[in-house]
Amino acid sequence: MAKVVIMPRQGISVESCIITKWMKAVGDAVKPGDILFSYETDKAAFDEEAQDEGVLLYRFHDEGDDVPCLEPVCIIGEADEDISDLRGSASAGESADEPAPAAQEPPDEAPAPTRSAPVRGEALKASPRARRQAERLGVAVEDAIPSGPDGRVIERDVLALHGQGAASTKAASGAPAAQLAGTGIGGRVTAADRTAPAPQAQSAAAAPASVAAYEDKPLAQIRKVIARTMHSSLSQMAQLTHHTSFDATSILAYRERLKASAEAMGLPNITLGDIVSFAVSRVLPHHPDLNAHLLDGVIRRFSGVHLGMAVDTDRGLMVPTLFDADSMSLAAIAARSKELAAACRSGSVSPDALTGGTFTVTNLGTLGVEMFTPVINPPQTGILGVCSIVYRPRKGRDGAIEFYPAMGLSLTYDHRALDGSPASRFLRELCDALEHFDVLLSR
Repeated sequence: MAKVVIMPRQGISVESCIITKWMKAVGDAVKPGDILFSYETDKAAFDEEAQDEGVLLYRFHDEGDDVPCLEPVCIIGEADEDISDLRGSASAGESADEPAPAAQEPPDEAPAPTRSAPVRGEALKASPRARRQAERLGVAVEDAIPSGPDGRVIERDVLALHGQGAASTKAASGAPAAQLAGTGIGGRVTAADRTAPAPQAQSAAAAPASVAAYEDKPLAQIRKVIARTMHSSLSQMAQLTHHTSFDATSILAYRERLKASAEAMGLPNITLGDIVSFAVSRVLPHHPDLNAHLLDGVIRRFSGVHLGMAVDTDRGLMVPTLFDADSMSLAAIAARSKELAAACRSGSVSPDALTGGTFTVTNLGTLGVEMFTPVINPPQTGILGVCSIVYRPRKGRDGAIEFYPAMGLSLTYDHRALDGSPASRFLRELCDALEHFDVLLSR
C-alpha cells in the first residue's frame, strides 16, 4: 500500500525546511534506510531515510522548494500502483498552474539547455520555484531558455536570464528581454519596447570591451539568515566594543598541567577557549544586565547562564548553546562544547540547541586575530570576543623589562541596556578571574 512521506519537524521552532537534493528519482527502487532526499533548516542540514520498501512513485516538490513541516514530500508504493487519491488529498504543495508533476523534473544538475530559443504561449512549462524567482527578480519567465525535461523552465534558467541583465514588465511579451533595450523604470522592458523597431547592430569597431568573467552563487539559506540577523543587530542596537587584555600565564600553566595528566584522569581535551568560557559562566551572574535579553521596553535578566558558543562551519557561522553553563564543571563544558561543534559541522545539530542563549563567546584567537569587534546576537545584550596571545613588555619587580603572554578580550555590549562602566567592570572581574584561575576553580 502506498505511503506518503512528509517533511519532518526538526525542533519546535522550525516551521519549514528546504529540499537541497533528491537522492531518488521517480521510478527508483527504495528500501528502508535509503536516503530519499536531503533538506535543511535555516541552521542545520539533515537526510531523510526511507522507512518502507517499494518504488518512489511521486514527488510533490523540487530541489530548492521551501516545504512546510508535516507537508507531503513524496509517495512510496508498489510499481504501477494507483496513487491518484493520495496525490489529490496531498496536493497542497503543488502549483495550480503546474500541469506536469514536480517528480518528473530532475535536480538542477540536469544537462545543459538543448533549446536555442524561449518557449511561449500555452506550450510554456515552468516550475513553481522558477515562476516565483522570475517575479522576484522582475524578469519574464517566458524569456528564459528552458533546460528542464520536456522544455520545462527551472530556477537556474531564470537566474541565467537575470544574469544577462534582462528585466521586463508583466505586460511585455514578444522578443526576449535580454535582446531589447528597456525604457521602463530600472531598465525594465515594456510592451512598447517590444513593438519598437530593432536598433541597428553596433559595428565591430564600436563593440564594447569584453566583461570580466564572474559567477553568481545563490546564498545558502543559513547565509541568508546570518545576513538578516547581523543587519538587524547592527541597525537596531547601540553597539559599543571595549578591548582589554590579561596576563595569561596562569591559564597557560594550568593547561600544560592538564595536558600532562588529562589522559590518565580521563579528562577531555580542555582548550584555552573552554577555560575562558568557564570563567565567563562564573563571572556573568554578577553582571545581570549582560546575561540578559533586551525586549520591547524590558530587560529580561536570566538566573542561569546559557552560553552561546560561535562555531565556524562550511555552511556558515552557527551558535549552539551550553545550557546552564554556570552549573557545569570545566570538564563538562569542554566535552559538551566539542559535541556541539561536531554536530554543527556535520549538520546534525538539533535546531533547539541553537536557541536560548543569554550571552555569547566567539573565539578568533586560534586564527591569530589580536583584536576585533564581535556583533551581538539579538536579543542578547553582549558578546565576548576571545583574541590571540601576544607577548608584551612590562617592568618586572626588580625593575627589569620582562615579557608576558597577554590574551586579548573584546566585549561588545548594547549601550541601550547598560553603560560603559558596568561593561568595563565585567571585563575587569573576568580578567582577574582568568589571571587567578586556580582560585576561581576553588570557589
